[in-house]
Amino acid sequence: MSMLISAGRVITPARVLAPGWVLVEEDRVTDVQQGPPPRTADVDLASYSLAPGYVDSHVHGGGGAAFDGGDPEAGVTVARTHLGFGTTTMTASLVTDTPDALARSLRELSALVDDGLLAGLHLEGPWLSPRHAGAHQPDLLIEPTARDIDGLVAAAGGRLRMVTLAPEVRGGLDAVRRLSAAGVVAAVGHTDATYDQVHAAFDAGASVGTHLFNAMRPIHHREPGPVTALLEHPDAFVELIADGVHLHPAVLRLAATRKARRAVLVTDAMAAAGVGDGDYDLGPMKVEVRDGVARLAGEGSIAGSTLTMATAVKFAVRVAGLPIEDVVHAATAAPAAMLGLEGVGSVRAGFRADLVALDAELEVRRVMRAGAWV
Repeated sequence: MSMLISAGRVITPARVLAPGWVLVEEDRVTDVQQGPPPRTADVDLASYSLAPGYVDSHVHGGGGAAFDGGDPEAGVTVARTHLGFGTTTMTASLVTDTPDALARSLRELSALVDDGLLAGLHLEGPWLSPRHAGAHQPDLLIEPTARDIDGLVAAAGGRLRMVTLAPEVRGGLDAVRRLSAAGVVAAVGHTDATYDQVHAAFDAGASVGTHLFNAMRPIHHREPGPVTALLEHPDAFVELIADGVHLHPAVLRLAATRKARRAVLVTDAMAAAGVGDGDYDLGPMKVEVRDGVARLAGEGSIAGSTLTMATAVKFAVRVAGLPIEDVVHAATAAPAAMLGLEGVGSVRAGFRADLVALDAELEVRRVMRAGAWV
């Protein structure tokens, strides 16, 4: 099946074509050009901007469901909920639990990776700093051991894409080395690490900062800490949660501008995304969502977000004032590069035909995944 799509703008995101057109054959993009289409378009999106499908590398839930526990049906609900908001590629993030419980969840969710619904799996914990536990149950936090690392990597069977850990805990740097050797992205997060310890983690193979500024030692003028190390390291990708709760717009703008092509928008969404206020679970923790903000019940700590990537993109452009092409890059090509995902995150010949049509207000109006409108 061949489909020619024209649009007022095509954000590839390497460049912006205005106007532009995209040719889709089966599930792949086969041509992308600027100007009017060579024939009458099968789909005319003259009033829309066409962007790559969004890539969310850090998401826990949505649609009232969550990945925690490894229930495949719940995983399908999460993926389909976010797909409706333009996320065509996602990794399943699991919060801290016992190694045995996490291994079971990894094995259960592996089928969704094999089916192509998920692009991989992400462990956020259990090797985190108790000082910055956030929405992770403190008594489940442990120090990494070779046995636990190897067991979880084996349980995922090559599907584990990323692990977030605190490199300063005992065994942390060895864990970074072990994960990197296994082809797993090591991310620094939920950490009390010093500036020097973060640089040591990157020397050991780390490459990502998990939700920058949040759940980590803050910047101090005499102890720059992990934030400064991550912002200045030329190879560091940094996750940014663009919801106005986790980061002030000025801070979002500062970090995204400083990191240029290595800023990565993530939702860190929990079950309430796409649903609304109420009481939810985040792993073993109870979460209250009020006015769209998720907090631990009875405590007040932020517990993930209720974001969709569609809302994050709109916030980053409309509120933080970032250029649309940079924001699209942070929501597509950057996370794909960060996780080593091939064939997604850009509108390019040979890439999977994942497209999002945005109106003038940056609302998602149409979504294509693998050549089919959904």
